[in-house]
Parts: sequence; structure tokens; C-alpha cells
Amino acid sequence: MSHQSELIATDIDAYLKQHEEKQLLRFITCGSVDDGKSTLIGRLLFDSKMLYEDEISKIQRDSATQGSAGGNFDPALATDGLKEEREQGITIDVAYRYFSTAKRKFIIADTPGHEQYTRNMATGASTCDLAVILVDARHGVLTQTRRHSFIVSLLGIRHVVVAVNKMDLVDFSEARYEEICSDYRGFATRLDLPDLHFIPISALHGDNVVDPSGKMPWYQGSTLMNFLESVYIGSDRNLRDFRFPVQYVNRPHLDYRGFCGTVASGTIRQGEEVMVLPSRQTTKIKSIDTFEGSQAEAFAPLAVTLTLTDEVDASRGDMIVRRGNLPTSSDTFNAMLVWMNQEPLIPGKTYLFKHTTQMTPGTIETLHYQIDVNTLHRSPTAQLELNEIGRVRISLNSPIHFDAYRRNQGTGSFIVIDRITNATMAAGMILDGEVDSPRRAIWDDEESQTTDAGAQVSEVTSDERQLRFGQKPVTVLLTGLTGSGKSAIAAACERQLFDAGRAVLVIDGEGVRRGLSRDLSFTAEDRNENLRRAAHLAATLNDAGLICLAAFVSPNEAARQKAGAIIGDQRFLVVHVATPVGICRKRDTKQHYAQADAGKLPDFPGVTAPYEIPDAADLTINPAEKNVQQCAAEIIEMLRSRGFFR
Repeated sequence: MSHQSELIATDIDAYLKQHEEKQLLRFITCGSVDDGKSTLIGRLLFDSKMLYEDEISKIQRDSATQGSAGGNFDPALATDGLKEEREQGITIDVAYRYFSTAKRKFIIADTPGHEQYTRNMATGASTCDLAVILVDARHGVLTQTRRHSFIVSLLGIRHVVVAVNKMDLVDFSEARYEEICSDYRGFATRLDLPDLHFIPISALHGDNVVDPSGKMPWYQGSTLMNFLESVYIGSDRNLRDFRFPVQYVNRPHLDYRGFCGTVASGTIRQGEEVMVLPSRQTTKIKSIDTFEGSQAEAFAPLAVTLTLTDEVDASRGDMIVRRGNLPTSSDTFNAMLVWMNQEPLIPGKTYLFKHTTQMTPGTIETLHYQIDVNTLHRSPTAQLELNEIGRVRISLNSPIHFDAYRRNQGTGSFIVIDRITNATMAAGMILDGEVDSPRRAIWDDEESQTTDAGAQVSEVTSDERQLRFGQKPVTVLLTGLTGSGKSAIAAACERQLFDAGRAVLVIDGEGVRRGLSRDLSFTAEDRNENLRRAAHLAATLNDAGLICLAAFVSPNEAARQKAGAIIGDQRFLVVHVATPVGICRKRDTKQHYAQADAGKLPDFPGVTAPYEIPDAADLTINPAEKNVQQCAAEIIEMLRSRGFFR
């Protein structure tokens, strides 16, 4: 329902116009079992006067027999609508609720906390701008909390609120709240959660939900409702890359041919030049038609009909894009899968893959690894079971037109469907935007010939070297944008380790290019080749017993994974230097970013080429928040905690 407004009684037209122009925020509540997700939503609706009187009366009646609040008013019954949910006091299916306030419109997805319903949580999160992750103050961060947090990160949700619930059951303890926040931050440093906030609440009693709580004077931050109304999401959607998957061709008469669909990303204006894929025919936008009439402009996620100035053959599954801004077209790509079916993934089996408006058969060619949601470690596996997450390589019978998911969720996502039962098997996020090339094929051949990255050709054993140096060999890859401070942090880390008596050496991209890779350019293909050569150098240094600190932009996740395979997974760690791009630009004394903006550097990561954030970095550091020495100390502490030296 909508909030109460005086305009309803005085000027209904003004009220409707005001309501229409409000920004919509989609958010999800998730977390472990009984953390209070449904209770929180019910409290939000009740305290902000979003429930009708008959709903309140029904909840009050049901609270006496089906509630979990000891007969008192149970807000959870506002969303748990299934009979089984009320009987068990749990959420099973995703429940959507709509409401609005004076500042914003909201769609809430209340998702289940049980592990067996993780697929429902992933479904609810797939369209959300923000996630509210609840943590029971008594139990702290649990396995399912980590699982949901990882899925939130995987699905690219930028804004996350960790609501530490049931503070009333721990006597509103500030120490307990800070302990949970510290525990969660330690886990979240390896996830991609750029906008993370913490709020202590008691959903059952309404503390810090809509109104500030007088029981927690030590907390001076925003209430949950105030945060939801004020969080900025305007820059989250991709409005640069125009992608229009054709859903239907509208041909009401001989003089009209319109291509119907939803703008997946970007904007388009009447008269602009476009290209139709896969035919690559170029034309211009003649008109943008909607139910309200022709429009001068369309943007995501509007549903429109485009007419073109030329007679161009296009049908369902084709894509209309700007001529100078094309997606990747390929029949093979790497992706992350969330497996959502009881029947396990079978590599090599033919499935149907639904991507935008296109459906095509294909196979999951390779299952690279499964990710442990507790530790975020990667481990080899023969198959994925229900709710497991893994990295795969997919081969389709026909090409699709896609972008990397982190760049464009509309064209970077897909679902896997069983051909016989039509059951949804998995949800997928495309990782890379590059097709295979001859040089990458050479890489694969070389890698397949390498049977043991740490093979000994010397009479000196690795154990003898470890005893001599008092350390285990390891390569730490520092990856980040140009200007992020990778080399400076690596140098500071080297200095501290050397002063502590360690045998350590730094290699960086520029240094390798002056020797081993002087024949390479800066194309995406040659960047990967540069990292491959550096990986063999690092493996040699590790064989000699040294610690190697490697500072490379290394923008491609597949290339990083192959570098790890060359060096050896047991002695390869990834550190993501997550410096904001604005700060990187300020540090750029060589004007690389300015040249890329001007179109002079066509393959510059972060501007004219994608930079793929590591799937599961072993450590994420932000030099914008800590100085170089502190960042170096974090890396050294990581090495010490993992037993590479005492």
C-alpha cells in the first residue's frame, strides 16, 4: 500500500504525479534461520503505517495461536502467508511486499534462511539493489549468513546493511554488537561489498527500525528506514552500454514493423545509429513507441517498441546495440553457477541455456572448481550438488551476445534448464567478455603439458630450502587498476619481510615487459600472455625457496586462475588492491586514464576494457583507507597466519 498523504484529500492528481515520480528501491532480507527476517519486514510495515486495519486485526488473532512472540503481536505473520510457514515459524517461499513512503517506493523480497531453500534466496536477490543481511545477536555470524553474503556479492548487489537483530536478548550490549561487526568485516574483506553498513536493531520491539532507540544510546547512526530512504542507487545501473534484446516483432500492417522488448541497459535516442546482431547490419532509430505514444528517448528498464529507418531482418533472440559499443559474441565463456536442483550438475550433458530472449542448447564443458562458502577456498570437484556454487566453462550450440555480469547484469546473466523436465537447474553469471584466441589456445596447450608446476630438477629438495630460509615459498599476486598502488605496496612488503630475515623478491608488470615480455603490446590477449610468462618466473622463484610478490594489473580472472595453476594452488595467493578508480586517476602521472578517455588506449582496464574483480581474493585491501605500510602489514599477517613463516 502507499503511505498516508494530505495530497490524497486535497489534490489527487498532484499526489499521483508525486507518487509516479518516486524512485523505486528493490531490497532483499536474508540471513540464517530464525534471524528475524519476516519479523523485521512486518515491523517496517507496521511502524510506518503500511498495514491496513483488517490485516492488523488478523495478525493479532493469529499471533495468539500461530505466532512466535509468546502470544503477543508477531510482525512476522505479515509476510509468512503459507500455512506451513505459519505452523513452523519459518519462511519457505520468497514473499514480495510493496509499500511506499513520502520519499521512495519499495519492493521487499523476504527470503528463506534454511540451506535447502538457498535457491529461493538467489532468485529473490537477482533483481535487488540492496540487501539487508540479518544476524542474530545471540549466535553471531553463521554458515548461512556467510552463504547468503557470498551470493549477494556474487549477484553484484552493491549496497549491504548488516542488521544485528535481537539486541534485546543480549541486553543491548555494545560489546556484543562490535564483536559481531568485527567478525563479519573479517569475512567480508574477501567479498565484493563496496557499500557496507551495520545497524543494531530489535525487530520484534521496533528499536532502530523506523524510530531511533533510546535503549542503545551508544549507537548514533541511521535507523534502518532512514537508510533505505536515503541510500543512493542512481549510479548502480548501466546506462552506458545500450543493449536491446528483441523479444517480439510487431507487424500490425504493411507500413509498420516494430521490434518489441525491454531495454536491458543503456539509453537510446531517436535518430541514433545502431547495429543489429548477429547480422551486423547498421541502421538508425526511426521512432521509440510506447503505450503513451512516441518518445524521444528510452532507457533501462523500459519496455518499448523500436522502429528502424531501414528494412532490417531481425527476430526474437537478436540484439540491437550501438554501432561503436558492441557486446562479446561467442559460443563459449566462463561463468559462476549457483546450482538449484536436486539432480547434480553433469559436465558434458546437454542443457538449455536461456540468455536474455534467446534459448539455445549447450553443455557445461568444464567444472573448474567449487567454492566453499565458509572459507571461500576453491576445491576441485566432479559435480555440483543442490545449492553449491562453482566456476564452469560453457559451450553453446550457437553464439550469444553478452557482457561480463559485473559490467552488465542484464546481458551477463542466464539460467540453465533441463531439456526433458523444463526444470530450472542453475542460475549463472558470466565472468569474462573475451572469446578464445590463438594465443590463449597456445597457453592451454602449454598448461596441459605442465604436469607438475613445482617439479624438482635440482638435487636440493624443497624441504632443504625451507629449512635453510625458515619459510615456505609462496607467490602473492597483487592485482588492481593502474594507479591503485600495487607496486608500492609490494615494495613496502618486500622491505618489511627482508628486514625480518626473509628471502623475498618483487616482480611487476613493467619490469617483466622490459625483458621477458618486451615483444608484447597492451591488448587483452597480450596482457594475459605477460601474466603467463610472469607465472612461470614466479614458479621458478618459488622452486628456489623464495617468497615472490607479483604486482600486475591482471584484469582477467581466467588468466589469474591459469597463473595459479602454473604456480600451484597451494602456494598462490591473490590480493585485490581495491583502490577506488577516482583515486587511481589522481595518481596517474603518465596520463593513461586521460588517454583512455580520449580513445587513444583502446584496451585500458577500467575504462575502455573490463577489469574483473577476483572471484574470491585471499585478501582485499584499500589504500584509500590505510597507508602503504599498513597494507603491507596486512599481507604479511596473512602469510604468517597461513603458516608460510613464523
